[in-house]
Amino acid sequence: MAKRVGVALTKRVVDAAEKRDQRYYIWDSELPGFGLRVETSGAKTFIVRYRAEGGGRSAAQRFVTVGRFGPLTSEQARKQAKIVLGGVATGEDPADERRLKRREMKINGLIDLYEEEGCVIQRGKRQGQPMKPLTKQLTLARLRNHVVPLLGHKRVSELNAGDVERFVRDVTAGKTNRDEKLGPRKRIIVRGGEGAARKVVRDLSAVFSFAIRSEIVERNPCGTAAVRKTDNQRERFLLLDEVTRLGSALDELEAEGVNPKAVNIARLWALTGCRREEIASLKWAEVNLGEGLLELDDSKTGKSIRPLGAAAVTLLGSLPRELDSSFVFPAERGDGYFQGTKRIWAKAIKKAKLPGVTPHTLRHTIGSFAISTGEALALTGAILGHSNPRSTAIYAHVQNDPSRRAANRVAKKIAAALAGNMSQSPSRKARPNHLETLVASLSERLKAEGIDGARVQLIIADAIGANTE
Repeated sequence: MAKRVGVALTKRVVDAAEKRDQRYYIWDSELPGFGLRVETSGAKTFIVRYRAEGGGRSAAQRFVTVGRFGPLTSEQARKQAKIVLGGVATGEDPADERRLKRREMKINGLIDLYEEEGCVIQRGKRQGQPMKPLTKQLTLARLRNHVVPLLGHKRVSELNAGDVERFVRDVTAGKTNRDEKLGPRKRIIVRGGEGAARKVVRDLSAVFSFAIRSEIVERNPCGTAAVRKTDNQRERFLLLDEVTRLGSALDELEAEGVNPKAVNIARLWALTGCRREEIASLKWAEVNLGEGLLELDDSKTGKSIRPLGAAAVTLLGSLPRELDSSFVFPAERGDGYFQGTKRIWAKAIKKAKLPGVTPHTLRHTIGSFAISTGEALALTGAILGHSNPRSTAIYAHVQNDPSRRAANRVAKKIAAALAGNMSQSPSRKARPNHLETLVASLSERLKAEGIDGARVQLIIADAIGANTE
């Protein structure tokens, strides 16, 4: 817990309290025990701290939430805090009473509480930090569309492993399926199935983990339920001829007049191995063409630096910039980024005859090509921006220069296939071993990679090795 600061909790003080990297408290100097809790997200909540069982240093310290700032003013919160502290002075234990009451709440109420207090990362290097807005939105949507209709009426203390197993069977069978029009151009479509069941049971397990931490329940029924919580391992990746078909399909769509933003986003998915939103929401401030890097401020794993191959650098350098937007692919209307790839991607994979292929398949493709062409595991991880804890120690000392060269070697093959030019990957027998060819190859690589003269010796050694195999 951060150092406690005592000031009068006026509206001015509460308004001025800014979010920090860690949760912190501001304690009122006029009413002992009354305070303000400021979350890393910036949310501000009035609380009361007291000692149970009549006080004393040996007594347990309790916290009671008074209410969120906004709906509740500082003066209103102060009045309620006085009532709570008055009860404590007469021997009451409001935190324990509230805990007992919470144990009687129903699942739908627990999900409401989870939305307000529990949507945080539970493990990994971002543990304790708030979920990203989109992650929180999708998580709560799954809980409200699947859990609430089937289990919302049950008390949290009553749910058992058998209930969870029946719930998973029902979601898998499509019992929560829904297609409802909510208004003009607004529709909600809920689909069940095995994948949806696996995702939502993980969400429900996280809700009960939060309930255990909050001492609302003592056990997690999802932990002992005989249900599958892991997704199918994705092994699909594209072969070079499939990449060629995808490239041709994207070229055809561009010639037909579809939005070029969607086409170029798809090309960058293929050339970089980045995640879908990492490219779609890319900002110019994150693009370092001089160094051949993407310096992502907020990826799935936090800040991340990704090396770019020459083909990706060339594509990004050719894109027009809209002065009134910070995004590489700005939305057609509004201030956000372009989000119209779904429909055009469906057309592309249909033209390319690649059913079931998703943008994430292209990420697997980059990884597959990197490993199969002999790139080191550490360099492959640097290209993809992996954050597996067991791999982090390996990646920690990978410099940008070798990882950028690795990205260029991998992306060069993908770029050739996207362009339909398979001749850029000749067989070893077809490679001539002449000085002129070596010099031409060296010149081309220096130009493509933007490498200065200080690295000529390194490139010569690499080129000689490539031409004498």
